[in-house]
Amino acid sequence: MTKQFDLVVHGATGFTGRLVVEYLLRRYPAGSGLRWAMGGRSADKLAAVREEIGAPTDTPMVVTDSADPDSLRALTARTRLVLTTVGPYQLYGNELVAACAQTGVDYVDLCGEPAWMRNMIDAHETQARKSGARIVFSCGFDSIPFDLGVLMLQNEMKARFGKAASRVCGRVRKMKGAMSGGTVASLKATMAAQSDPRVLDLPRNPFSLTPGFEGPRQPSGSKPMIDAALGLWVAPFVMAAINMRNVHRSNFLLQHAYGSDFVYDERFCCSKHKRQSCPCLIFAKV
Repeated sequence: MTKQFDLVVHGATGFTGRLVVEYLLRRYPAGSGLRWAMGGRSADKLAAVREEIGAPTDTPMVVTDSADPDSLRALTARTRLVLTTVGPYQLYGNELVAACAQTGVDYVDLCGEPAWMRNMIDAHETQARKSGARIVFSCGFDSIPFDLGVLMLQNEMKARFGKAASRVCGRVRKMKGAMSGGTVASLKATMAAQSDPRVLDLPRNPFSLTPGFEGPRQPSGSKPMIDAALGLWVAPFVMAAINMRNVHRSNFLLQHAYGSDFVYDERFCCSKHKRQSCPCLIFAKV
């Protein structure tokens, strides 16, 4: 059955959702071939955002509510993929993931809540495989540069040397920005959920998103140290807790294309490096 839309941005009236819509408006205007729509709980707010960003008045809007199962069924009936920016996901994402897994609709978010992600994997992976739904977490700025960076490096390693590197490092040389309201809300929700011992245990395990697989011991990254390869002091990186788990999950889903003995860590560079053109560096250690 042909769906009305290729993509619906769920949460288009929020800070991040609005940025996504502005990008789609520039990159995929009407007639580009991508059929996308703005989604949210309020038609009035969607219309206001549409006007504020200068989108055409015929830009489609889909009114839906994460807490309303009928609304979610109507949403999944109209689109091939839902891109959701509505967090904290542990508060507002359960029903949407379930609906996508049930109906075979692809799902993308920018989640940084590993305990919730594992709960969704345990609850819905079997159903998603049956329906054909692809449930993809953490597709935001924090994880994508490292996850794709490792993939590109490993592809190059295989092309040059015939095998993947068993040890890869991610290093952040500079960064700019601040936490959004959604990120702060996700952190608060995660802290509130820590009365559950399982929620405390999962973040300590770098393989918490690879159910049934435990790889080798990974660097803790909890203390400053000198990186011998770079000749720099490096320190703990705030996003390593989620990024490392996503990199290991990608390796897991790729049937251990990086090897079952793969070791990975991320740190922040504390001293200047002679090459500052790129904000992050991903390299293999032999």
